[in-house]
Amino acid sequence: MPIPELGRSVFVIPREAFKSRRPHVVILNDAAWSIVEGQRGLHADWVFAYRGKHVRSMNNTGWQRARREAELPAVRVHDLRHTFATRLRAAGVHEEDRAALLGHAWRTIPEHNASADIRRLVSLANRVLDRVETTTILRVANGCGASPRLRAGLSLCG
Repeated sequence: MPIPELGRSVFVIPREAFKSRRPHVVILNDAAWSIVEGQRGLHADWVFAYRGKHVRSMNNTGWQRARREAELPAVRVHDLRHTFATRLRAAGVHEEDRAALLGHAWRTIPEHNASADIRRLVSLANRVLDRVETTTILRVANGCGASPRLRAGLSLCG
C-alpha cells in the first residue's frame, strides 16, 4: 500500500494470513526497504518470486541452505523476529512502539485509540541499523544454556 507523503509503501498482511486474525501493517526499515525495492519489477505480480511463482513461506529450501552455509542449523525464521525485538529494545524503542512494529495486539484502550504514525515507526525501525556500542544478549531458555552450541560460542537457542 503506497504512502505518498513518505515516498514508500507498507505491506498490509490480511487478517486471514495473520496470527491474531486481524490485519497488520508491516513497517520496513531502510535496509529491508532497499531489498524490497531491488526486487520490484523482476516479476509482474510478486515482489518475491522463485521460478515464476510467488514465495509462499520463509521456511523454504533457500532458508535451509542459508542456515547451512552460515553454519547456524538451529536458527529458526522466528528467531529473526526475536532479534528485531531485542535490537529495538536495545535501541531504546518504547514498548508500545515495539508492539506496533511487531504486530502485537493492543493491551489497553489508550493504545487502541492512539494509532501509531508510520513516519515515526519507520524512524524507530531504522534504529536497529545503528549497532554502535551494543552488546549481544544471550537468550537462555528451557535449559539450553548448557548446550554444546553455546559452549562452542554460539549464542542462539534452538
